[in-house]
Amino acid sequence: MRGRFARVCGVVLGVVFAACLVSRVVCAAEPDWPQSIAIATASPGGTYHVYGAALAKMLSRELGVSTAEQPTGGPVENLQLLESGAVQIGFVTMGAAFQAWSGGGGWTRGQTFRSIRALFPMYDTPFTFVVPKESGIQTLAGMSGKRIGVGPNGGTAGYYIPKMFAALNIGAELIFGSYAELSAQLLSGRIDVLAAAAGAPFPALAGLDAKKLVRFIPLNQSEIVTLRLALPELTPSTIPAGTYPSLMRDQPTVGLFNFAIARDDLPESLAYAIVEAVFRHRDELVRAHPTAGETIPANFSRNTFLPYHPGAGKYFARSAVKGSLQGD
Repeated sequence: MRGRFARVCGVVLGVVFAACLVSRVVCAAEPDWPQSIAIATASPGGTYHVYGAALAKMLSRELGVSTAEQPTGGPVENLQLLESGAVQIGFVTMGAAFQAWSGGGGWTRGQTFRSIRALFPMYDTPFTFVVPKESGIQTLAGMSGKRIGVGPNGGTAGYYIPKMFAALNIGAELIFGSYAELSAQLLSGRIDVLAAAAGAPFPALAGLDAKKLVRFIPLNQSEIVTLRLALPELTPSTIPAGTYPSLMRDQPTVGLFNFAIARDDLPESLAYAIVEAVFRHRDELVRAHPTAGETIPANFSRNTFLPYHPGAGKYFARSAVKGSLQGD
């Protein structure tokens, strides 16, 4: 009887040990980890929303901590939520993060957000402009005097398009709202142009392009130079041919890289576990949205000013020692 009991206990302990090996992070969860994690993303219809939903599902499983995607107005609101401690992770462009870190941009009111830390690189955000297929607009200059949908107030496009148009001396009426709402307004003729700043293919634009309802308007080299001189955080970007079915050639534009960030008081072991899970299960994020193909360790270098969270820094340092920093 004792022998049988010992064998049963041995089997149970073996199963538990094996489970810990398979789900190491869950079994190693520490007492200072929060009971839940909120990821501040953006409005439905955008890339942040899709990417965030996939990330939340994966982290819930891998960390053993309930994780949820929280729709927001975009990077500016995400930074404010992080600074207040209302969320644990936020998606931001490095442009908005630089404004928060330095206290620049009118929305910061001179306040510096020094509690934010970088976790991992996500993908590039190209600025994209589309018009109805039958529209006579052929260039950015042709948008002067038109009604331009720029996404949520506080989102990346909502913040940058006014500055970009000012730099290019383009006067237009800017309309704010969710991309789902603005897409409907573009089709009904209530707005003339839809401008987006998000990883490509951007779901709202992809839906319109799949129905052959829109055309893409590229930036010329002179416009790109002017914008980079006026807004140094912008970098040259390209939307590759085939990203959208109707896009037959590479589309030149400008962009901003996206990062997931956290507060500096996020437990170090949790930050490490998050970054490790992201890169170990990146294929799940890619299946949710192809922009995650740029979510590789090597892109940690796209952050040139924001301190990394110590847990994230430890992951990248170990990856560099192992020679696996390049990723897939």
